[in-house]
Amino acid sequence: MMLKEIKMVVFDMAGTTVNEQNVVYKTLHKAIMEHGVEINLDLVLKIGAGKEKHQAIKDILKHIKSNKINESLVIFNRFKVLLNEAYENLNVIPIEGVEDVLLKIRNKKIKVVLNTGYSREIATFLLQKLKWEENKQYDLLLTATDVERGRPHPDMIYKAMKIFNIENSKLVLKAGDSAIDIEEGKNANCGITVGVLSGAQTKEQLESMNPDFIVNSLVDIDNV
Repeated sequence: MMLKEIKMVVFDMAGTTVNEQNVVYKTLHKAIMEHGVEINLDLVLKIGAGKEKHQAIKDILKHIKSNKINESLVIFNRFKVLLNEAYENLNVIPIEGVEDVLLKIRNKKIKVVLNTGYSREIATFLLQKLKWEENKQYDLLLTATDVERGRPHPDMIYKAMKIFNIENSKLVLKAGDSAIDIEEGKNANCGITVGVLSGAQTKEQLESMNPDFIVNSLVDIDNV
């Protein structure tokens, strides 16, 4: 059983625990296009998935060698406005079956950490829409704005380990729907890394980071 030796799981949010219909990347795509940069959504997902979103914009513009890279903050600020508008009307739901998984894991006295490339403001808004509560569905939320360095750096995982007094990263499982989630877990030297196919990226994209397992959804996490 995958979780037998694990003391803490770190799960990504959008596409891993939360189904928000890829609205973040669609909105990121829209904000970049509005600024006069031609790009397709697939490339936004490939380059931007899982990252802190201002960093994602900079990386996308750099990748396509855009002359508007110095205007990344303007695009990011527009993205935040568009995203707030999109979220106001969005029906945010959990990935099917995942809430039960979180409750079962917590019943095993394993800490459940949600981590994300979102800001704390956006992540908190999502959790409010889900009606998820700390110490019920999860133990801790960590976001890109809570640490100095976002993914693929391991800072969010290390911070969670410190909070829960876990010294050995081999006792940590990291799961997410993008290659950068896996890279984050590898950089933190997690005992298990898991790619999930319920979100932004394909099996081939996840395989690029050599996760220990790839599953269709977190629902399958105890069955490998």
